[in-house]
Amino acid sequence: MDDELFIGVMSGTSMDGIDAVLCRITDTNLTTLQSHSLPFPEPLKSELRSLSLPGDNEIDRMGSASVALGELISGTINTLIDKSKLKPENVKAIGCHGQTIRHRPKRSKPFSLQIGDPSTIAHQTRITTITDFRMADMAANGQGAPLVPAFHEAVFSSPETTRVTLNIGGIANICLLPKREDNELAFCGYDTGPGNILMDQWILKHLGKPYDDKGEWAKHGTIIKELLRLCLEDTYFRESAPKSTGKELFNLDWLRTQLGNNEYLPEDVQRTLLELSAISIRDGIFESTRRQACEVYVCGGGIENLQLIRRLKELMPQNSFHSTAELGIDPQLVEASAFAWLAKQTLNGLPGNSPSATGATSKKILGGIYPA
Repeated sequence: MDDELFIGVMSGTSMDGIDAVLCRITDTNLTTLQSHSLPFPEPLKSELRSLSLPGDNEIDRMGSASVALGELISGTINTLIDKSKLKPENVKAIGCHGQTIRHRPKRSKPFSLQIGDPSTIAHQTRITTITDFRMADMAANGQGAPLVPAFHEAVFSSPETTRVTLNIGGIANICLLPKREDNELAFCGYDTGPGNILMDQWILKHLGKPYDDKGEWAKHGTIIKELLRLCLEDTYFRESAPKSTGKELFNLDWLRTQLGNNEYLPEDVQRTLLELSAISIRDGIFESTRRQACEVYVCGGGIENLQLIRRLKELMPQNSFHSTAELGIDPQLVEASAFAWLAKQTLNGLPGNSPSATGATSKKILGGIYPA
């Protein structure tokens, strides 16, 4: 069947909550029909954050949190189904990313672990559920991330114009989509470094807020040049693509190392962290495009940080910035839509990874299928 309904579910590095989207997917098009988002209850968010770093009694806590998250995802999907006035049997499958609690692509035995029990989701929604998308790529010596470039290429590329999709979540990643018959640029995608994650953690620590609304706190700060220099000296920024990262690297412990014994105004640190995100994103786009002018389409929660977007425009005046809404997909729903698309790829026996983005030795069919 070339016209089918799929649900995509995403909860990102920032751990804001769950985004679920209902998509109609044909062989040539994806249309978002309905969406529903649900913030994490604070106890579950706290447990997920704790599980993201080494701690005590992890296996028992992880198992309980996985089922609890599966139940929350199921409730989100069932609400989405009700809003859409559909029945479970109308939906072909759910593509669920799950919540990443550990991403270790550089270990001698690399792995990536997402929780959100798929058996619970399949049972409580009565819809076949596909999850664990990253490990098939890692088994082929890839980094298991980023997984969205194949989707971006299928949905956002243009034969006439070179485009870059920029997803600013907790971590920022880019995907270069060269125009047709471009002999100089090559399709690629990778994580550039921190997006919102450090700014979110810093403002939570100092103001008790989950994020810097519109970047207003950072707006009142001043860049600390020495701190910025130390941050940019991290070896991650000098690594060649393909590469991926996460909160295992970019977290408050990492930031404390850069701060040392210096005491700065908190708002100045926040402004510096915004500059770190902006410069590392700019450097990634400049490197992949060889500084050629292109259209940049932004998605993810970072599109709401007006100060970050303003700074990116200042740093790259030759490029034009747009929202992915101009290409038909709400910027907050791009990643969830990607996992709906990946679910269809899996059911059709088609690959979902991009070896040039992840470093895998081959294209792979991704994910495990959990029948309803």
